[in-house]
Amino acid sequence: MNLSIPTNSFSTPIRIAEGRPTWTISKAFLDAITERLPDYFGLLPKAELQVRRVEAFREQDGAPQHYSRGTPDGSRKGTYYAHLSDMRAMPKSTMEGVAYHEGNPGHHMQVSIAQELTGIPKFRTQMGFNAYVEGWALYAEVLAREMGGYENLYYDFGRLVNEIWRAIRLVVDTGLHAKGWTEEEAMRYFSENSSISEGAIRAEVRRYMVIPGQATGYKIGMLKIQELRALAEQELGEQFDLAGFHDTILGGGALPLGILEAEVKRWIAGVKGS
Repeated sequence: MNLSIPTNSFSTPIRIAEGRPTWTISKAFLDAITERLPDYFGLLPKAELQVRRVEAFREQDGAPQHYSRGTPDGSRKGTYYAHLSDMRAMPKSTMEGVAYHEGNPGHHMQVSIAQELTGIPKFRTQMGFNAYVEGWALYAEVLAREMGGYENLYYDFGRLVNEIWRAIRLVVDTGLHAKGWTEEEAMRYFSENSSISEGAIRAEVRRYMVIPGQATGYKIGMLKIQELRALAEQELGEQFDLAGFHDTILGGGALPLGILEAEVKRWIAGVKGS
């Protein structure tokens, strides 16, 4: 879904010097985007974010990068972990988008804000609904471009590669669990329609095999958040406030998409009546 954002509304591009270790480039992108969060959000996470290589005892070739939440009291930082044992499975072009997905404004921001919420039952600060959590992280990848990310067109190409990856998931997940595909058939479809390495493809397909519907939930959640933003922009016109929209999405913790939609519509009505 294309959002109604004119190109000239994008922030000053984020420029990061090359020629440094891979994980430090990811950290530099995250540090730069974090400085811009107050321009796009009212709610901000208090928890710190760190970037680390996966420990040797659990590092695996082709395994996906991932986020590990910190503790609500801040005694343990949120961590973006990267598997670097097989760099062919993690192309440099895709690293910027993955960093935004796992860190800010993606998982770290959403999870940390949820954990720090007050005035709601404690269990709601720890809950997660796949379509909401992963949908937000995919939305965050695109939002980062609006915030000035992907200044290097090679990295923006990597973002589009990731978009293709997420579209392929819809087919492979459905193929495996509704059409009776074998692992090899799923891998072949992935290989024929993407530039992703064989190791990463095998890791992904095996993940989809044991968690039916999880991969599909990513895109469903992203499309719903984009749909709600488009609705709010249309309904509110000049009254639309992007930070207010984001705070509405994040301010109740993780929610089922139906309840999230009701919350956004309630926010729209409130803005109209103010």
